Amino acid sequence: MKRKKLLVVGNGMAGIKCVEEILQLAPELFDITIFGAEAYPNYNRILLSKVLQGEHALQDIILNDWSWYEQHGIRLLAGQPVRHIDTKRRFVETASGLRETYDTLILATGSSPFIPPIPGTDKEGVISFRTIDDCEKMSEMSKVYRKAAVIGGGLLGLEAARGLLHLGMETQVVHNAPYIMNRQLDRVAADMLQRELESQGMQFHLAKNTTRIVGRTRAQGLRFMDGTRLDADVVILAVGIRPNIELAQRSGILTRRAIVVDDFMKTSDPNIFAVGECAEHRGVSYGLVAPLYEQGRVLARVICGHEAEPYNGSIPSSQLKVSGVDVFSAGVISGEGVETAIQHYDAVRGTYKKVTMHNGKITGAILYGDTAEGAALLGFVKRGAEISELLPREDAASPAEAAAEALPDHETVCACNRVSKAAIIQAITDHGLKSAEEVKAHTQASGSCGGCRPMVVGIVQYMQSSRTKEKPQKQKEVGTPAEAPVCDCTVHGHSSLKQAITDALNHGCRSISELMSHLGWREAGGCTICLPVIRFYLEMAGAVIDDEWAAASKAHNQVSYSGQSYYQGVRIQIDDGEASEPVAAGIRRIGEWLHMSWQDVTLPYPVSVGVSHRTGSSIGILVQGIGISASPAGWEVYFGGHAEHPVHEGQLIGVAEREEDVVRLVSACLQWYRQNGLYDEPLWSWVERTGVITIRENVLDDEMQRELVGNLSRRSLKAQVG
Repeated sequence: MKRKKLLVVGNGMAGIKCVEEILQLAPELFDITIFGAEAYPNYNRILLSKVLQGEHALQDIILNDWSWYEQHGIRLLAGQPVRHIDTKRRFVETASGLRETYDTLILATGSSPFIPPIPGTDKEGVISFRTIDDCEKMSEMSKVYRKAAVIGGGLLGLEAARGLLHLGMETQVVHNAPYIMNRQLDRVAADMLQRELESQGMQFHLAKNTTRIVGRTRAQGLRFMDGTRLDADVVILAVGIRPNIELAQRSGILTRRAIVVDDFMKTSDPNIFAVGECAEHRGVSYGLVAPLYEQGRVLARVICGHEAEPYNGSIPSSQLKVSGVDVFSAGVISGEGVETAIQHYDAVRGTYKKVTMHNGKITGAILYGDTAEGAALLGFVKRGAEISELLPREDAASPAEAAAEALPDHETVCACNRVSKAAIIQAITDHGLKSAEEVKAHTQASGSCGGCRPMVVGIVQYMQSSRTKEKPQKQKEVGTPAEAPVCDCTVHGHSSLKQAITDALNHGCRSISELMSHLGWREAGGCTICLPVIRFYLEMAGAVIDDEWAAASKAHNQVSYSGQSYYQGVRIQIDDGEASEPVAAGIRRIGEWLHMSWQDVTLPYPVSVGVSHRTGSSIGILVQGIGISASPAGWEVYFGGHAEHPVHEGQLIGVAEREEDVVRLVSACLQWYRQNGLYDEPLWSWVERTGVITIRENVLDDEMQRELVGNLSRRSLKAQVG
């Protein structure tokens, strides 16, 4: 099949994350060409300040080196900014006159530094802080000049100032607000941060409005609205960013503040998509890594033809190290109706914690000095948890360990790379990891912005503590007991193999043979026992299970994948006898919807579903894998029943009022089982291992339920039940 031509304009973090997801989903679908304005491969822009501060070399912040593009057959045109898009004839043209046609075009043009309307910004010695070249200019200037002024007291400005201090310059920070980082912090946290930075050598001029940059041909200082002046040889502009939309505007694509996109990242042109800082979704453009990566994952599924849950926006959060100090901020921390729920200030330890609420529900949080609780608090903010959930525990250990223990296993720790607490625990257990660096190497957690590192450290500490050893049941919940190998071909048991396959895919394995080699398979071709298991875990890890995979597997071992070796669908029984016509019609609709939604979806083990008008029905609602019974309150959903030895009675998961709500709830339960169950593990056994309370907490949470339903790999419930 002839490959489609995919062009990506932009070689930054958002665009390349989307390309990585495409390679994971459909590596043979596109011929990919990437245009980059800079003459470098993809690098981590967030870590530029670390380069400036001397903590990293340029090579340390490269995310995908030149060989990565070559390995994946990607044509990278570095230093070739695109100047024109012909949307009718579907081609782009670079500044040098190079033309390339496309079937699909992704705009990932990012943003540029905002240049404030201050006279003198064009003078020599005035630069912004956004690229590797900017870092090199600042470094060169520090060899000649001594005094620097940074306009902007936000995160970027403070990081630039810290870098200038490292370069030996006298550094003044000028900010137009009464305290620094006023968008992310409150006055208390900002004052703590300012005192720390002053101890490092920074000086601050707050509530100052710059009216001009003085000097004839090069910068010599700043003039303020109050008439005062500040001498400076170098002026750094760090007052914000503006989305790069000129290319889209010239091409007739709808723009406002940024390039307007819908919930599937599509622009006003059906063949052109936008992702990252240049995109405006529901009136918001994001400048943080996690939302951009979330957009990239949605877009990859869309253009690969997979069912995709719409992008619904993100809750802004920052969990970063500002000039050596850990700072976390998330959600709404001030405004009408927002109250302070929890506030702790420890001057001895230099820590601060503030949690805000509205009508008893958590809306935002600030942490300073110790951000181990950041991931947990972000989870509370996202789901609008009751403030009562943050009441202190009597048996709490150290703050980091307590935060790690309190964080639910399914919760995301590393939003940039989508690594959950459970995945980190699994990696620690399977590989005997002892440090956050080892966890990063195996899972990528903390490998992008680094903001989640305190929580990763806390999880490592928790897993090494005696408190964990005293709780064998906790180990059981995350699937970490010693396991028998899947077969004689490998030393891996089911849970360790499941995580190992995910790790192998992240390390670039793209075929059965590469996977087996990476995992140290004893038999190169595998066997009839392990090949179906591998295939199942590959699909659960997001790899594309298509004819090519099946052909490759068959060539290895001549194994047929028919029969019971690969489970699909659910077995549905209905009993509408003696029911009123409305209830009987509802029973039939539920059965039909579940059949349509799940008939082709792979499961760890066959699942029986019974739908009836009463629990005492002849089909045995309480001994079905999933039992659905009409009740005065709506429909009761039972989970984990088993009619044969050992007999298990299904547990009540929840009550749904409408038929479509039943299907969503059941589908969320089944998807949670798919994602977390082991191959050949019956539903009743998985329910017993996981615990019905844990299952309820996940599938009854509105946000989690939407995510689970949206994760169906073969079809979307949206088309079935709206």
